[in-house]
Amino acid sequence: MKVPPRALAKGQSAQVWTHDTVTGQTRLVFQTSDLLVEAPNWVGEALILNGGGRLWRLPLASPGLEPIEIPGLPPLNNDHVPDPDGAHIFLSTNDDWQIYHAPLAGGAATRVTRDDDLLHFLHGVSPDGGQLAFVGVKVDEAFRFLSAEICTIRADGSDFRQLTDRAVADGPEYSPDGAWLYYNTEQFSGHAQIARMRPDGSGAERLSFAGTVDWFPHLSPDGARAVYLSYPPGTRGHPADLWVELKLVETDWTQARTVARLFGGQGTINVNSWSPDGRSFAFVSYPMADQ
Repeated sequence: MKVPPRALAKGQSAQVWTHDTVTGQTRLVFQTSDLLVEAPNWVGEALILNGGGRLWRLPLASPGLEPIEIPGLPPLNNDHVPDPDGAHIFLSTNDDWQIYHAPLAGGAATRVTRDDDLLHFLHGVSPDGGQLAFVGVKVDEAFRFLSAEICTIRADGSDFRQLTDRAVADGPEYSPDGAWLYYNTEQFSGHAQIARMRPDGSGAERLSFAGTVDWFPHLSPDGARAVYLSYPPGTRGHPADLWVELKLVETDWTQARTVARLFGGQGTINVNSWSPDGRSFAFVSYPMADQ
């Protein structure tokens, strides 16, 4: 099934921000009312975002969108993660729902995943670049949602494993030492909360214990901090265009504090967006003209 790339509503804009966890400063670095950009990765001195089904580079020194040309791919979605080699990126696509590996400088991509009964949404790459963690989604013939489970494969597409079962789960991401997968799951309370497990699926433990609906945990490169997206209680899934909060964890997950409140959700922080020094992270908001 073909799904068109997300687009801005009339009167809506996309704002790209960075938050410095040391000074507490939140800074607007780019704004556009022409293209819905989303899900920043922080690579060197630039942000990598998707928008309009394509990949874009946003240099922080002189912000302006620069296209990264990857010919022959179906439209991209907002699940993309840089390869630790610094030269490539893993990408998820709509329409064929596969995962690809492509050069960040642009050029031909290589398909990673194989044909099966899943839609593949990438979220995590192990520190050595050898293993990928993704959400395997099953739908019926009418494209209605059936299940979403955490899965892993090798970067060459081999050794598929499903790690969760019968509980909606999303956002799997490796810890910097590769010892854990952090993710969100409805397993413990019936609404999304942050958890972690070993990369083999063992040792699952709940980390957040809130009434809010918590998604997409992202650890800083040094492992000292984490940020996640918090929806209002009762939210189903991770929709767009709601008032949401970004929660910062510095020592204790139960003591996470709000560092930003914004209009957004889907696309705001779907993938890891920490700066290489572990001090700042990037995110996107989508305000309406009357806000």
